[in-house]
Amino acid sequence: MAANIIDGKVIAADLRAQVAGEVTRMKRDHGLTPGLAVVLVGNDPASEVYVRSKHKQTQAAGMASFEHMLPADVAQADVLALIAELNADAAVHGILVQLPLPKGLDTEAIIAAIDPAKDVDGLHPYNAGRLAGGLSALSPCTPLGCIILTKSVHSSLEGLDAIVIGRSNLVGRPLVQLLLNENATVTIAHSRSRNLPELCRRADLVYAAVGKAEMVRGDWLKPGATVIDVGITRVPTTEGKTRLIGDVAFDEAMKVAGAVTPVPGGVGQMTVACLLVNTLRAACAISGLPAPKV
Repeated sequence: MAANIIDGKVIAADLRAQVAGEVTRMKRDHGLTPGLAVVLVGNDPASEVYVRSKHKQTQAAGMASFEHMLPADVAQADVLALIAELNADAAVHGILVQLPLPKGLDTEAIIAAIDPAKDVDGLHPYNAGRLAGGLSALSPCTPLGCIILTKSVHSSLEGLDAIVIGRSNLVGRPLVQLLLNENATVTIAHSRSRNLPELCRRADLVYAAVGKAEMVRGDWLKPGATVIDVGITRVPTTEGKTRLIGDVAFDEAMKVAGAVTPVPGGVGQMTVACLLVNTLRAACAISGLPAPKV
């Protein structure tokens, strides 16, 4: 029996609709419009696509969208000056600096300059520290999306064995903290882990976030496991075109797992939706309003 496909498009659309409903209520009851500012440095094609998508979905949710495009050779001081302006702007509740930044810019210093209350990417050391301490914090969007996708299959993650393959600050490490907050039992694995297939076979929940195409094979999986594939790699086809594949061998996983996210159409759909959630939450917190029901 084939696994169920976890449809990120449908789940993300539902989440965006919930956010839009909360934004409408905030405007009506409090005269408040959540605002998201995105800073794009340079002209990386993939980043430009992401930023366009964020702008479109922010506006569709009824939020204010502020875009700031800077040249690749911009001075570090100018980026920091822009962030200072956005920190002080009452119309801006969320600030996102699109990564990766061009060489020559200090990414850590730029992220650290963002007001933690407006850090909707969840990368500021303050938010990362609070998350690691089990405290409430703005969490990185992709890991947050992974949890929501998992909960579309399991109403509770308590006591489930989870493995996170990949230890990046963007996905792996914060995802571990979110899973611990859900009372899952978590193993974090990486390129130097021994017996990785054996570690995977113990897991009820498998999160693959290493950026290595089809690394996780079907025989690595415990029958009935839920598999969340964060990876995305563009590979050539025999027709001379390209296609996107994930870190999991999808066809193999479908024969063993209980539920699998596709690539594309899985985790990627959730990342921008969760960015809207974080912006909404930040707007409420900054304005002293109760947390939204999203």
